[in-house]
Amino acid sequence: SFRLFSPDKEPKEAEEKSWRLEYGLQARDDQSIRLDAQQVWENGISSIPEYALRFRQPQEKILTGLGYAARLFSPILPSLEVSKPIGVDLTTTDAYRFLREAAPLMEEAGFTINPPDWWDSKGARLAVRLRLEPENGDPKPRSVTGKMGLDQLVRFTWELSLGGERLSREEFEQLASLRSPLVQIRGQWVQLEKEQLEAASKFWNKQQQTGSMNLVQAALYSLGNEEATEGLPVDEVIVDGWVREWLSQLEDQGRLVLLDQPTGLQGTLRPYQRLGYSWLTFFRNYGMGACLADDMGLGKTIQALSVLLKEKETNGTLPGPVLLICPTSVVTNWQREVQKFAPSLTTMVHQGQGRLRGAAFTLEAKNVDLVLSSYAVVRQDAETIQSIAWWSVILDEAQNIKNSSAKQTQAIRKLNAAYRLALTGTPVENRLSELWSIMQFLNPGYLGPMETFRRYYALPIERFGDKEAAGKLKKLVSPFILRRLKSDPAVIQDLPDKIEVKDFVKLSNEQADLYKSVVDDVMARVQAASGIERRGQILSLLTQLKQICNHP
Repeated sequence: SFRLFSPDKEPKEAEEKSWRLEYGLQARDDQSIRLDAQQVWENGISSIPEYALRFRQPQEKILTGLGYAARLFSPILPSLEVSKPIGVDLTTTDAYRFLREAAPLMEEAGFTINPPDWWDSKGARLAVRLRLEPENGDPKPRSVTGKMGLDQLVRFTWELSLGGERLSREEFEQLASLRSPLVQIRGQWVQLEKEQLEAASKFWNKQQQTGSMNLVQAALYSLGNEEATEGLPVDEVIVDGWVREWLSQLEDQGRLVLLDQPTGLQGTLRPYQRLGYSWLTFFRNYGMGACLADDMGLGKTIQALSVLLKEKETNGTLPGPVLLICPTSVVTNWQREVQKFAPSLTTMVHQGQGRLRGAAFTLEAKNVDLVLSSYAVVRQDAETIQSIAWWSVILDEAQNIKNSSAKQTQAIRKLNAAYRLALTGTPVENRLSELWSIMQFLNPGYLGPMETFRRYYALPIERFGDKEAAGKLKKLVSPFILRRLKSDPAVIQDLPDKIEVKDFVKLSNEQADLYKSVVDDVMARVQAASGIERRGQILSLLTQLKQICNHP
């Protein structure tokens, strides 16, 4: 076994041998039974039966073990030049090599390593601390308006820490000048690797130490995005004032204040829908985008409409028009849903060849609460629609912008909106890049550039199944995505009993005759065929029958 002792004081010279590595014998089944090399050479175990039984021929064993260990850690060799080696003195550099490189190999070979108490497998690292507090000591958050990313609401202070101790700029530069992998700060030994020094230097030079940031940036740092800090871990986030309450609600939905449903809502929100509406309102209040990713059929429409109704009832009017974008086939369905659940919202459908264009559309859009349009039309009329200052843009079936490079997606990202909302039951269908595209619409820049996202998350997770990267990504995006399934215990108890209704539709005489003739013709060929040809005939039959039943 090997036991390393660190010096009480940091050596004045880099090559000074002030570290001590001592040898010994240790029982495999009971680590409390250990003999120092000094005891072995003094033959002090013969009087202790238990030790004598466990450590037979101890002197030969310790010499044999040291000979093998010297192959893994060469600084041991000089100590073997004496007849009774008990240990070896090491420089700081050799001590670091022993802890970081040799010790893991020696443990795999069966040796027991006892490092200093302050050392662990990673060692104390350079890290950053972030202090967040209300700007100008505001007792409560100010109203958030305008385009996301321009609202400076939170005062921040960055600090550098090493081994849990705060470092000033001067202390860091002094430690960096030592060029030693192990340094002592305020009586505590910590490791200081070259890569950490380079990352810290970049951080100091790039990152403003004090200033103001918006809430999205504050969330990014508090959730532990190390890429945003040059790869240095965020050791601690110290939060004061209303910012603390805001962050706790962001990370824990259970701390959200449940709102009463809007009085103008024609219907009753189920408990999980009330939570979803309150959750969406929370993000609206702070000007951040959110993704409601409930399973199909759980009422994403009514939850989104409740947010608009609440805003209108609170202020008497919406701050500006709302643009809702959905697939072409769903536009009329949204119109019916608005008339059914939120008739107090004035609407305008921007669809079809006869739709308003140019200045006429702009004038009409500003006079209604909600403009309903489709992805295709928004792309075609991009210039006009982008010129309007929308209060909110809502994407239904938001997976339609999963391709970040598509012209449709790029046109939608350029829309000017204070509050953005995505509704989709499938935020990720095939690739994590789809999630990035939706988040880039909701909170631009939150997950960084696409190339950075692909390097740190998409490739490690999709290609190599990196669980650590997946955990980091989940922590970053989960506060902004509310996902409930019909099978969730908190949801299924709120749903009504499933009702199945069979609705029989008779075929016209023309359809029935055509249906029968096709069945007779194809079934005769099916009976005569076999193998893959038979399967092809059956598939063809099913396709033809569907076409016949779909009468114009």
